[in-house]
Amino acid sequence: INEMMRVLKPGGKFVMATWCQRDDREVPFSKKDERDLRFLYEEWTHPYFISIEKYAELIDATGLMNEVTTADWVDETIASWRHSVWVGIYDPRGFIFKPTKYLKCVRDAYCLERMHRAFKRGLMQYGMFAATKKAAPVAAAAEKAEKVESN
Repeated sequence: INEMMRVLKPGGKFVMATWCQRDDREVPFSKKDERDLRFLYEEWTHPYFISIEKYAELIDATGLMNEVTTADWVDETIASWRHSVWVGIYDPRGFIFKPTKYLKCVRDAYCLERMHRAFKRGLMQYGMFAATKKAAPVAAAAEKAEKVESN
């Protein structure tokens, strides 16, 4: 996050969409939640998910951005999980012509279903983030303009 905010030009817009886990600070994860998250991390070798709230805190902590807007787009994206599985059923050429990939296809379909269920029950969220980088301080901008003119 720090590097993304650093390289963004002043006034530039930051937009990000990513998978997030629900915030567990108010309601800790149950054993089932922890088991489901562990499965998703290990099956797809993901880095650990964090919550939408934690991402917003990290963006705010850079001190470089104006107010960050967040949203959970689970309702807008939930259908895509099962759709991904159905695409493979409707067009099974990859499955049929690559017999060495049978096990992987079955595992991926199972994992997609597990992810769908995690989103459906609120364990996972689809985080959307938007913010604008603060304008450069006037003195620094003037100094930079002077350097450009003197060269």
